[in-house]
Amino acid sequence: MSETTSVKQQGTAAYYGQAIVSFGVALGAVALGVFFLDADGWVRAFLAIGVLYLVTSCFTLAKVIRDRQEEERIVSRVDQARLEKYLADHGPFQKS
Repeated sequence: MSETTSVKQQGTAAYYGQAIVSFGVALGAVALGVFFLDADGWVRAFLAIGVLYLVTSCFTLAKVIRDRQEEERIVSRVDQARLEKYLADHGPFQKS
């Protein structure tokens, strides 16, 4: 049976830091824009609730996509293991 090495893709600390800072800047800019908007309080409150809903929806969507990719990776590994076992047991170069 052949041994495969899986390459784990991992982001650097700088990449994570940039993502966190970018998220904070974007959320802060929108919050300041809503706060200083020349509109009634209920309009600003509506926009603030909309932004919060959008942010939580983005986190949920990212988690769902990540979970689906991990599930596909696991299924792929199980299928690969079954194929390798089958080939080891019934390979074309095996003596009968």
